[in-house]
Amino acid sequence: MTAPLLDIHLTDDDLAAALRADARTGLTATPKSLPPKWFYDARGSELFERITELPEYYPTRTERALLERVVGEIAAAARPEVLVELGSGSAAKTRLLLDALTAEGSLKTYVPQDVSTSALRGAATEIAREYPQLGVHGVVSDFTDTLHNLPRGGRRMIAFLGGTIGNLVPAERAEFLAGIHEVLEPGELLLLGAGLVIDPAVLVPAYDDAQGVTAEFNRNVLHVLNHRLGADFDPDRFEHIALWDAENEWIEMRLRATAPMTATIADLDLTVDFAEGEQMRTEISAKFRPDGLRAELAEAGFTTAHTWTDQDGRFALVLAERR
Repeated sequence: MTAPLLDIHLTDDDLAAALRADARTGLTATPKSLPPKWFYDARGSELFERITELPEYYPTRTERALLERVVGEIAAAARPEVLVELGSGSAAKTRLLLDALTAEGSLKTYVPQDVSTSALRGAATEIAREYPQLGVHGVVSDFTDTLHNLPRGGRRMIAFLGGTIGNLVPAERAEFLAGIHEVLEPGELLLLGAGLVIDPAVLVPAYDDAQGVTAEFNRNVLHVLNHRLGADFDPDRFEHIALWDAENEWIEMRLRATAPMTATIADLDLTVDFAEGEQMRTEISAKFRPDGLRAELAEAGFTTAHTWTDQDGRFALVLAERR
């Protein structure tokens, strides 16, 4: 086994500075908001893993079942030499792609990208051990603004799975897809996983489960601010809200103050007031229609080569080629 390479473009200090900037901007805005990436400390990641196993939360298992069904077709159509995975995490679903692509014979290198150096190092080492014929080149970065740090060379396919594209509002999506277009060469590929618009009666419970795990996950962003920025939020005094915005076709998660309160964020020298009933947005999860996805990709300079959906029309995998 060749030891994996690791490029570090994002340090703990960088992450701390980003958190401070996002917290100051979001908590002083009207209405207040916080980006969803700050859910994910160790506890948040644990809670999200529990969410993926809930009966109501269909996206993870639907995408995985779809990937299992069509991964051979993806491998045959794509034939990349390099697989780049944005937001790779534990790289669990990636093994389906790696198995198919190595069996197909073209793949030489796997490039996982994530924000956590320790998590990425562990995942990259495991993959290098399991797939000794592959070179593994990890990149510690934030995919929203450091795409230019991805290694070049070899015909690449960038995989962005999990429906994470839905956490970006339309302007952010356009900027992100344009950034992907910029770092790819003509003929290179993007494999995108996206949740589709379905009946809100199925959709909303996926983000507001009966056991309250998603509510704890939502409130975890306040625990993160307490722990990392010396804040004094009382998370139990905030209610979890998940609602379907039919106009924008996205799920919106919010935290609602159950009483008037004041929170102090010591590291920012900032005091924030909440009125009773005031709501703070913590996440959007946009859902798509296949035609809309193709249009957004076309606007960014991609041609959609293939679209696969599950039998219930809940999730799509799209293979797009950079023009």
